[in-house]
Amino acid sequence: MTEDKRPIKQEIIETEVAMGTVHPAALEPYRVRLFVEDEIVRDAEITIGVNHRGIERIMEGLPVEKANALTEKVCGICSNAHIWNSVLTAEKGLGIDVPERANYIRIIVEELERLHSHSLYLAHGCEVLGHETFSMRAFYLRETVMELLRMIGGGNRVQYGASIIGGVRPRCELTEMRIQKLAEGMNTLEKGILDFADRFVSDPIVMSRIEGIGGVITQKQAKTLEVSGPTLRATGISQDLRATMKEYDDFDFNIVTQDDGDVKSNILMRVLEIPEAINIIRQAIKNLPKGPIVNRFWDMFDCDTIKSYIEVPRGTLYHSYAIEDGRVRGSIIRTPSMSNIGAMQTACIGDHVTDAQLCIVQCDPCFTCTDRAIKIIKI
Repeated sequence: MTEDKRPIKQEIIETEVAMGTVHPAALEPYRVRLFVEDEIVRDAEITIGVNHRGIERIMEGLPVEKANALTEKVCGICSNAHIWNSVLTAEKGLGIDVPERANYIRIIVEELERLHSHSLYLAHGCEVLGHETFSMRAFYLRETVMELLRMIGGGNRVQYGASIIGGVRPRCELTEMRIQKLAEGMNTLEKGILDFADRFVSDPIVMSRIEGIGGVITQKQAKTLEVSGPTLRATGISQDLRATMKEYDDFDFNIVTQDDGDVKSNILMRVLEIPEAINIIRQAIKNLPKGPIVNRFWDMFDCDTIKSYIEVPRGTLYHSYAIEDGRVRGSIIRTPSMSNIGAMQTACIGDHVTDAQLCIVQCDPCFTCTDRAIKIIKI
């Protein structure tokens, strides 16, 4: 029998793999369409809007103080960041000076929230990796932070309502006992994160699973796609709004970067930013100024649209609104996940379909807090 040397015809089959709107590795609803050839992702489409909430529309016409409080409901992980930036927007427009002590307390709460967000990211990231032990270790670290936030927030673990126009609420004042608890908590957390990082990077199975995955995002693409926060810094770009915010002028910290823009770099970004946040909190409690925590000597008046940008755990947060008769007009909130999620569509491309979910969650997306944008068109 003669050997058949005819060339084998190779046929590439394109198919669509749909995930969502509920995925076991994500807490929030969203839909992903992956267009796959031979199990390699060639294109992707991420759709949000399943859990749309028109918070900006609800804010329209509310008294400024009430509208500020409502912004806490945008996100359960960045609740302080939203109310702080909303309050900063009013303070900027009304020309209100915030007492130094109040600003330090705001910084402490915001950095605690960064610790909360990053530890939660590590927990869910390890869950997507399929490593339950690392996931539980990260959740255990997070619990220390949540208890400190509960202490400062007067019993509230998620929405603390610390910032008000002119300063912080009286219930968030830092007593000697609270300062001591904060110092002890930072020692516990520092030891825990160093142990976690050592175990994590020493695990060859974990490292082989994340190194080089989702590494399509280059510095040029990151800038084009308006990526921000740790996801931007994971590509090697040293950009952190805290370095330009006057609220952080008294604090020394390093802007952490990684070079590869892959899943490994994104995870290590959060791990390495935790000690920096701990360092900021330690500086704040060591140098906490004396004096009042709220300035109540200010007047409400009409303002044209005021804009405020701050650095939050996921990146750049934007708030803007005008004030008319003491009420909010034309509120716009833009969360960092809006652009970071779009970048993750690019990050999926070229990787195996089994790595797609890992590529998507590497930017720490917050789908529900992004589900607010609404556009009214004529038909």
